[in-house]
Amino acid sequence: MKTDKNIYFASDFHLGSPSYEKSLEREKQIVLWLESIKNKASEIYLVGDVFDFWFEYKHAIPKGFVRLQGKIAELTDIGIKVHLFRGNHDMWIFDYLPKELGIELHDGTIKREFFGKNCLIGHGDGLGPGDYRYKLIKKIFRNRVGQWFFARLHPNFGIGLANHLSKKSRLSTGKEDFIFNSIEEENLFHFCNDYPRKDEVDFFIFGHRHLALDVEVKNQGRYINLGEWMYEQTYLEISNFGVQMFQFKDGQSIKFTPINNRKD
Repeated sequence: MKTDKNIYFASDFHLGSPSYEKSLEREKQIVLWLESIKNKASEIYLVGDVFDFWFEYKHAIPKGFVRLQGKIAELTDIGIKVHLFRGNHDMWIFDYLPKELGIELHDGTIKREFFGKNCLIGHGDGLGPGDYRYKLIKKIFRNRVGQWFFARLHPNFGIGLANHLSKKSRLSTGKEDFIFNSIEEENLFHFCNDYPRKDEVDFFIFGHRHLALDVEVKNQGRYINLGEWMYEQTYLEISNFGVQMFQFKDGQSIKFTPINNRKD
């Protein structure tokens, strides 16, 4: 890929949580961040859980988030490629956002080359060992029959129920999202370590974990987790000058040091 402009990555905005007021404040900050990188970006990757819940009915979508949607449409209209990944909270994104906003929608992982470096990109949910309960739930939620039955619910009930369950789940596990004990307890780290060596990867870029991480992978590259925007507002920039993580606070980008296992 030949470009003088930068590539940007962010994930886990969780718009809609924990309240309308907090979500709106966060959405305005995200829009401000997108505006700040508009003239420097060739591509922007939003790597899952942009929304705390999303389901597209045939003739209805969740209310809100119009500032973000308008900004994304503006970016794609001027030729910036915006990529959106389905996460575990917004896995029911279908064709509305690609059609209306001009984004490229992704599921699972994709591989891209930036400035001579091979990157494997994905939200990261369900990857690595363990977490069998979630993996089973994911299969059920991704099943077309299950989606068909959910679509039969009236949007007032279906979206309200889903928002309630999402917030209830966050209350029961939210603190765990921000606890780091050791890299050996990180499922995505083991996924990266076990990734086939023949398929060379320099950077494994994931979201989902809600912790900004930059750790060396056994025999191959680095695992970078993008963190989240509910508290830390971290994002990744890849440019001709290398790979750097930043934090967006009070309208300004400042360098951010993620958790790492490097000695340099």
